[in-house]
Amino acid sequence: MDRVSEIEDVRPVQQCRLRRLGAMSRLTVGVILCALTVPPVWAAEMACVIKPFAEISIGTPVEGLIQTVSVDRGDWVTKGQVIVTLESSLEEATGMLAKAKAEAEAVLKSSQVKVGFSSRKLERAMDLFKTNAIAQHDVDEAQTGKALAEMSYQEASENKRLAELEWHRAMAALSLRTIRSPINGVVVDRLLSPGELARQTPVMKLAQVDPLRVEVYAPLSLLGKLKTGMRADVRPEGKGQPVHHAKIMVVNKVVDSASGTFGVRLEMPNPNNAIAAGLACTVEFRLSSVENP
Repeated sequence: MDRVSEIEDVRPVQQCRLRRLGAMSRLTVGVILCALTVPPVWAAEMACVIKPFAEISIGTPVEGLIQTVSVDRGDWVTKGQVIVTLESSLEEATGMLAKAKAEAEAVLKSSQVKVGFSSRKLERAMDLFKTNAIAQHDVDEAQTGKALAEMSYQEASENKRLAELEWHRAMAALSLRTIRSPINGVVVDRLLSPGELARQTPVMKLAQVDPLRVEVYAPLSLLGKLKTGMRADVRPEGKGQPVHHAKIMVVNKVVDSASGTFGVRLEMPNPNNAIAAGLACTVEFRLSSVENP
């Protein structure tokens, strides 16, 4: 009877605990659902400017007369594409001469034959010296001849190696007269034409437009709220322009005290080159979202 009484006394306590656990579970689920249904916080629209990701002035590493310019303003170029060549007849001839010297093997083979001959001569001299057929002077002469032949072979090997290096240097000098595009982009302007002398001035200007940079000056009220990785919606100027997604890449830590703003840079994909660089735009920042790197 005492055991039954103890069990009956424990049951109300367990039931009370179960009711508390159920209430806590419902409260937790409710909090999670509320968090999931809370809409993201967006900052007010701000003015911005769409710029190329990179703008490059293409020059020449050496002075020379421009021979060809294969692209013009508005043309699309790919990384590694030849866009400018300089007159290079002298460099081509120098490269051919250096190649011929590097591939020449007559001196090397001749010195190699001399090494073999001097080695055999020394062996015969040693055999004859053992039978007292020749004097010590003849043996010394044979040893000296072999040493000189080996040094001659080493010198020929070194000269061939130097000739190969001269060939590589001549080809490097020739390659400097061919200018290739360092990016995938578009020709913004062509500044020089064939027949003109390329010196310190750029030959043309290129712009990389995929991805694009979006520059915006945000008010001080957003300082500390905008962080790298946050998403934003960018709408270029013009009627009916669609919204494009961008991501914050740089948040300037220096504030412009005169305007009370700080700079923010975003990166916006432009895979089909559908968005023109240089357009004004508006941007809205999604303050409650940060993309994982």
